[in-house]
Amino acid sequence: MPTYDYLCAEHGPFQTHRPMSASADPVPCPACSAPAPRAILTAPQVGSLDGAARHAHGVNERSADSPKRLSAHGPGCSCCSSGTKKSRKTLHRPDGSKSFPAARPWMISH
Repeated sequence: MPTYDYLCAEHGPFQTHRPMSASADPVPCPACSAPAPRAILTAPQVGSLDGAARHAHGVNERSADSPKRLSAHGPGCSCCSSGTKKSRKTLHRPDGSKSFPAARPWMISH
């Protein structure tokens, strides 16, 4: 059943579950029992999803424009990640130059 907003003149807004067919009818205020008309303060919430899926959708909507970061470093950072950083096999030549044969062989190293 959807959740709708109603507005009591004395006690302010409140929400209640109602069938769609009765959504426009006044509802007694839970504090004073006076009839309160429906107020459109938020979009009606339909509870057809299970709680975990509804929570996941809410988290996704909140993080869509400004996601939270757990740290200032990126993924795979060796100072704060649980895993260890893989060591690169560097090939040292007698003339002092280095190459990284396993990294990207098609790139020219500096």
